[in-house]
Amino acid sequence: MALRPIVRALVVPVLGLSLSGIAAHPALAEGEAPSPAPHKVVNINQASAQELARLPRVGPKLADRIVAHRSQHGAFKRPEDLMQVKGVGEKFFTTLKPYLAVSGATTLAEKVSSAGARGGSKSAKSASSGTKKPAKTKA
Repeated sequence: MALRPIVRALVVPVLGLSLSGIAAHPALAEGEAPSPAPHKVVNINQASAQELARLPRVGPKLADRIVAHRSQHGAFKRPEDLMQVKGVGEKFFTTLKPYLAVSGATTLAEKVSSAGARGGSKSAKSASSGTKKPAKTKA
């Protein structure tokens, strides 16, 4: 279409956007979010339940299930094999993937915050719960 180059020529300068800068970064050009620093990973083949519980939205029960699965079925060959564990689905795995490794050392030293993963922080919920709506009266 002949209209598309004209729209780009008008919209990009007006909004102050640079499409060349976005496309230059390979991860952003593919639509992926930048991954966290490479030093913050958990080796799912060697990590203890306490180390696995540092992952976002992973609690003690799921960490124990991961360790039990690993002891019953052997080492994970790739991070995607973690989806064989009950409680780890495709959507949840995408949250964990940047923090997972199948070789090397576990370098994640503290719990990763999962704030915002399910739609809000505790402070926002507690602030909104302080306001009460008046009760409806029956006429």
